[in-house]
Amino acid sequence: MFFIQKTKLTKTVQKILNNKPVHIFSTNTSTSVLEALEVMTEKNVSALLAMQEEKLLGIFTERDYARKIVLQGKSSKNTAISEVMSSSLITVTPTDSIELCMETMTNKHIRHLPVVIEEEKVVGMVSIGDVVKFIIADQKETIFQLESYINS
Repeated sequence: MFFIQKTKLTKTVQKILNNKPVHIFSTNTSTSVLEALEVMTEKNVSALLAMQEEKLLGIFTERDYARKIVLQGKSSKNTAISEVMSSSLITVTPTDSIELCMETMTNKHIRHLPVVIEEEKVVGMVSIGDVVKFIIADQKETIFQLESYINS
């Protein structure tokens, strides 16, 4: 009987970052919600980091807009990001595993994780879509390798 032992290589956040453009879309905390939404629409993203210079202060997402502006009847034009952004941030590092991202996103009910290094310097953002896309590509590669092995 033969056993195929697949060595589990840790799949890291860095591998996701390597396969996506390096764009960190951010705004400052005094930006109005309306201006932030315009940037999000222009860049086709569903979250913006709220930063002061290089310091990460929060994240503003479509969910924040729906729950903290629309449902509360606030004005997008007259409300600053600082009033509605999520400031209790959960971040990951490039060396963290994809599994950690999935667990964190699932358990905390979030869709975006800022990626930080040394003293909270932002180097990217990972979305649930990025994670799913990576997992699908990884599974396809595994299936291809198994089929190649079986057919050889």
